[in-house]
Amino acid sequence: MKHTCIIVEDEPLALEKTRDYVKKHPGLELLGCFENAKEAQTFLQNNKVDIIFLDIHMDEMSGIELLERSNIQAEVILTTAYHEYALKGFDLNVTDYLLKPFTFARFEQAVQKAVKNKERGNNNDINFIFVKTEYRLEKVFLEDLLYIEGMRDYRRLHTVSKKIMTLQTFGELESMLPSNRICRVHKSYMVAIKKIESIARDEIKIGDKIIPVSETYKKEFLAKIGK
Repeated sequence: MKHTCIIVEDEPLALEKTRDYVKKHPGLELLGCFENAKEAQTFLQNNKVDIIFLDIHMDEMSGIELLERSNIQAEVILTTAYHEYALKGFDLNVTDYLLKPFTFARFEQAVQKAVKNKERGNNNDINFIFVKTEYRLEKVFLEDLLYIEGMRDYRRLHTVSKKIMTLQTFGELESMLPSNRICRVHKSYMVAIKKIESIARDEIKIGDKIIPVSETYKKEFLAKIGK
């Protein structure tokens, strides 16, 4: 089954690149490309779309204004060179935030999140997940989650009340967790954004734990916290 999508982008080169990525992805069907948000808004009033690749900086109406003025049911993936709008985007429950220039691998990751959201409902609204541990499924409330630590073949979930070991990969956990609340910051760490107490240089403090931020994830992490 293919998921329908549209691209809303006013930069010709960026539009061409995103369109090429969509055509390359076997699970996507492109319904249209729009150079301004007003044309996209008109199209969305009469057509159902699963995923929207939406630029932020556009003339007449920005991508953010389109989200604020329209009752959009699709999964929205923001595509922009400007990270300062990240927090506003996640306030509007966007699925993901792609900073230009982004790779096809990063594009695929965002699409995977959108597809999983469509399959089980928007995961930005969930308040718990079930994690495989030993011979049972352990319930984890997202409000209690502090950070996730990689330990060789295992991942350890640190919550306010307990620690849970699982063989599930970071990729599997990322697909289950809302991207506006839990963020990958290092090959061995994911953190709950609301639980961060301070950020100094390339380190995050949560409780007594100091967590490193690697260059690989730094740009996206800073975008999510609006820096």
